[in-house]
Amino acid sequence: MREYEFTFVVQPEISDDGIQAISQRFEGILANHASEKLFYEDWGRRRLAYEIRNFQKGHYQVLHFLSDGKVVPEIERSARLDDSILRFLTVLANDDVTDVEGRRAEAVVFEEERKKRAAEKAVRDAEEAARAAEEAAQVSDGSRADDDDDDVRDDVRDDDRDDDDRGRGRGRDRDDDDEE
Repeated sequence: MREYEFTFVVQPEISDDGIQAISQRFEGILANHASEKLFYEDWGRRRLAYEIRNFQKGHYQVLHFLSDGKVVPEIERSARLDDSILRFLTVLANDDVTDVEGRRAEAVVFEEERKKRAAEKAVRDAEEAARAAEEAAQVSDGSRADDDDDDVRDDVRDDDRDDDDRGRGRGRDRDDDDEE
């Protein structure tokens, strides 16, 4: 058995459900060819090195699987036919996997760690969103109390700008001054 990495970039506007559908289609192809999915790596949405089909960002996914190699053309054909996949690349990660069961166990551990990190990230994101909402509420409450002061400051700034505009000689060429 050989281990392959199939990296593909999906259009950024494709929803998570759409990405799941693409992943399930690849898993179905693997199952039909007696190959085994080890795990997925979700690299997330990233900026592309160059624009592809007018997209500057893409959602990166990496599928790790074990196969004899006969499934690779079928997976690449499926990726080529899917318009939502911008680019893909299949790499032979390990030419000869002797301990298939050990590799499966490593994949299970990696999946568990990935799920744990995803749950921790979701908690952090929720905390940050709550903190940001709280700060926004405090800022909006504070700005209502200071509205009178802001109007006076804005008037002073406008007067300063008017003075600056008068001294700059707008509308004249600097070369005109040299000729006189």
